[in-house]
Amino acid sequence: MKKRGVSPVIATVLLVGIVIVLSTVVFFWFRSFIHESNLKFGKDVSLSCPHVKFSAQYSDGEIQISNTGDVPIYSFNVQINQVGGAYSTKDISVLVSNAVGGKSTWPQFGLIQGSAFSQNIQSQVSNAKSLVLVPILRGALKNGQQQSYTCEGKYGQTVSV
Repeated sequence: MKKRGVSPVIATVLLVGIVIVLSTVVFFWFRSFIHESNLKFGKDVSLSCPHVKFSAQYSDGEIQISNTGDVPIYSFNVQINQVGGAYSTKDISVLVSNAVGGKSTWPQFGLIQGSAFSQNIQSQVSNAKSLVLVPILRGALKNGQQQSYTCEGKYGQTVSV
């Protein structure tokens, strides 16, 4: 009988190669579950969302937002709810920029504690029935880079238009 098989050396090399490839795949798969902490006040930025306090009003085409809490608010996601159920979401700086025809008047570093903002945005929300403002916070990664974090919708505020 002339049966030929794989030599023990080649079999060992193949097994080691397969183990290395599988280990690498599993490593990168697990790595995708772990994210780098985005910190604000020395803790994960998501833990600051319940402490965000702001008031928002819309009257005569003008939106007025005040930061009444201790957490600086970098920006807002504004969900524009149209009559009939359709909606669109825009960053407040884009919404304001479009309303004034160019450069945004939203503060560069957002609303610090006790500050307020108002702007006429009627041209951007003419068919809207309500606005939902969801705060965006800014935190720092361990390497010092700034990164935005959008709070969950439950921390937002609905304003009638």
